[in-house]
Amino acid sequence: MLASCSGQAADWQPLDFDRYQSDMRLSFDALPISVEYTPIGDGMSWTAISAPPDALPPRPITMRAQSIPPRHEFPEHAHDWHQVVYAVDGMLMAIAENRSFVISPEQAVWLPSGIRHRVGSLLGAEFRSLWISVDSGRGLPMAPTVLAVSPLLKQLIVEAAAIEARKDSDGYTDRVTTLILDQLARAPALTAGLPWPRSERLLRLCETLYVDPADERGLDDWAKALGTSSRTLTRQFEAEMGLSLRSWRRQVRLLRSIELLRRGTGITETALQLGYGSASAFIFAFRTEMGSSPHAYIRKSDTSQ
Repeated sequence: MLASCSGQAADWQPLDFDRYQSDMRLSFDALPISVEYTPIGDGMSWTAISAPPDALPPRPITMRAQSIPPRHEFPEHAHDWHQVVYAVDGMLMAIAENRSFVISPEQAVWLPSGIRHRVGSLLGAEFRSLWISVDSGRGLPMAPTVLAVSPLLKQLIVEAAAIEARKDSDGYTDRVTTLILDQLARAPALTAGLPWPRSERLLRLCETLYVDPADERGLDDWAKALGTSSRTLTRQFEAEMGLSLRSWRRQVRLLRSIELLRRGTGITETALQLGYGSASAFIFAFRTEMGSSPHAYIRKSDTSQ
């Protein structure tokens, strides 16, 4: 039986960018409690939100559908059950076991029971959370894991949210639940997931570039703005993030481009928002990373759904 509730509105392994490209191709009726606070001492205010008070323990699954506004997060907590963290639209940030990353709608995070974690969104997201009983999660990873979300798994999650309030007299809900569990067991584990910093200095840098990928400031400019040297900033970034600032910016542009294109933003406008000099430059960069043009990628994604 799938229980549910709804409402409105938080260092993974170093990223292997070649594997990342491959992985990316796989592709409250009750108001929540909100409290403004500043996590991790970064000087940037976020708003804490809570799960709906009517959320039931999973038997075997509880589905939660919530809209997370920009700069809102669920503060650090843990469950006595497993959780799948997913967004049908927008990007989610997740922190678990002192590792931080951003995931797209092609990815989900598997969080085993007892793991302390935070989840939120910098720009807002349509959050879908699946609480899964311990018994039903047997055979799934014992550690936090990024999973590839197939078009079938995405549609099953969407359907589970859509039927949450319906009376089930023919066992349909149970069949959807069974299929979700089956698809989770088959979902490939990914190394992908945009690394996200924990230190105050890098948080300021990465939040700015994530919100505005067109920011033209280079390494020397950022070092001066952050009160450090270029060499120190380079060492700190690579040690904490597992890749260079240049590579990280390239990944941000890729993720943000997919987000913008999925929301219907045109090619030229997407290119401008990302800081490319022209639409053709954006198309070339996208094709280099994803193996297809932006139009072809989105068209394939739409038809597979």
